[in-house]
Amino acid sequence: MVLDNNAHSVFLLHYHLILVVKYRRRVFDNLISSRAKEIFEYIAPNYHITLMEWNYDADHIHILFRAHPKTEISKFINAYKSASSRLIKKEFPEVRQKLWNEYFWSQSFCLITAGDAPPSVLKQYIESQGEKSE
Repeated sequence: MVLDNNAHSVFLLHYHLILVVKYRRRVFDNLISSRAKEIFEYIAPNYHITLMEWNYDADHIHILFRAHPKTEISKFINAYKSASSRLIKKEFPEVRQKLWNEYFWSQSFCLITAGDAPPSVLKQYIESQGEKSE
């Protein structure tokens, strides 16, 4: 097992995040998912977060990531949801027609610590999620 470290500690913090589109509107396809992933990867380093696995279904995304003990995960999630909502609606105007009242993400989210599950098992689970719609 390879542990992360900083000057004063070693750690291994894996999280499984599920974000759902408001009212489960079916907006994700390969292109929008790819853009959402790019936004995640752009913001993540500012919060000491590393993306490990990404997958989507038409109405939600699954993300496996690694974090640092000092990471303020709720602040990161809010920053990501705000930026991705704004940019996706701007870059893909057709998405606005599928949304309710301009809301992109549901206010809630599901965040699960990986616990004792090996990251490879979580990655396999996330890879198996959803049917791709084009």
